[in-house]
Amino acid sequence: MKKKRLLTLCMISTSVCLLMACQEQEENINLISTEEKSEKIVNLFGPMEKSNPDADNLARNAFDLTIIMAEEQLGVQVAYRTYTAENYQEKIYDDVVLDRARNNMDDVYLLNPDTIQILGSEGNLMDLSGLSCVENLRDVVKAANTVDGKLVAIPQEVVVNGLFVNKDLFDQYDLALPETPEDLLHCCKVFQENGIETPIGANRWWLENFVFAQGYADLYNGGDTEAEIAALNSGEKKYSEYMRPGFEYLQTLIDLGYVDAKKAYVSEAIEGEKEDFLAQKTPIVMAYWGAANSETAYGDPDFNLQVIGFPSSLGQMPVVSVTGYGVGTDAEHAEDTLDVLEIILSDEALQIYTETNKVISPSKNVEVECIPALKPLNDKIQEDIYVLGCNAGMKMEQWGNTCLIVRELLNGATVDECMAEFDRLQEESLQ
Repeated sequence: MKKKRLLTLCMISTSVCLLMACQEQEENINLISTEEKSEKIVNLFGPMEKSNPDADNLARNAFDLTIIMAEEQLGVQVAYRTYTAENYQEKIYDDVVLDRARNNMDDVYLLNPDTIQILGSEGNLMDLSGLSCVENLRDVVKAANTVDGKLVAIPQEVVVNGLFVNKDLFDQYDLALPETPEDLLHCCKVFQENGIETPIGANRWWLENFVFAQGYADLYNGGDTEAEIAALNSGEKKYSEYMRPGFEYLQTLIDLGYVDAKKAYVSEAIEGEKEDFLAQKTPIVMAYWGAANSETAYGDPDFNLQVIGFPSSLGQMPVVSVTGYGVGTDAEHAEDTLDVLEIILSDEALQIYTETNKVISPSKNVEVECIPALKPLNDKIQEDIYVLGCNAGMKMEQWGNTCLIVRELLNGATVDECMAEFDRLQEESLQ
């Protein structure tokens, strides 16, 4: 249970839609008065309450604005049914949402990638491919959230992870921003030779991005993606074959002192490396897109910040994770729920959401002017260059399992032992 709880904290740290970002307790769990009656009701289960009008939380306000659009246009009431750690005690969000969806307790659910995969494979989520908004979705969204040929969840934003670098320090030592794993090793060597003891600030959650970027660069950008995934799902190919280069690379970073494994193992995301990065003691960290916009993270540095993809054989590679809204197969208010999704996932609503949160939209028609620091990462996404850190079409869950196995590496496990764990998990998924 402890490992699983830590894993959920990892997943939810990367975005508003990654699920604890809006889990702050307020006096009123649901501001919709029970006295307000509506002939049309849609029950939504998620981690957020409906915002107070004066609440200073852009993430919730952006979502609420799209919900208001749906309520006004359809004459429905979207009732927020809310997860809080206090109410559910030791149960993490993923466990609670799985239980509720399996028992048809709500109409629509905000889902993490692992629960999308589980509920989709169990047949507990409706196929959303018939919604008109689907024709505008980016391929990455459809690829990530399709299970057994069915699109079972759609998000309001795409979460992209990248390397955050202090461009001033790179310029000071006449270093180009790294494209390949070898480039990054060279940069770290130069930094260390010039007194920067640990060039890469790391935490216990996000080092798996290096693994995905290297292991899946060709799978998503070169070969026959569907055929390769089918071979993994049948056991014809092993995940360990893809993962080994990334794990061997991480071990090299640790052995050379470019990553402090002991510190990373106990550090929370951003908290462990933020101070040194902002103080220009560490030139490289890793985080998600939104961290570059937030002053509580890396949004206001005293240097030229650039956010790039992770090094791979195909150059800088963004790592994408996708959450989404899923509708229960036996939802009580299915028709009204689908109508609500049509509106909140329309280009009009997504434009409002995207402009408010300054994120990447799931719609290929919706763009937002990103800050200069994010332009390198955004350019790659617009060119459809990326790898998926989660893919509901893979029988073995990717993000969480890889995260936990990376933590074993940080704690002293050998690369061979880590690969054996991938093989074991794959055998388990085949059964």
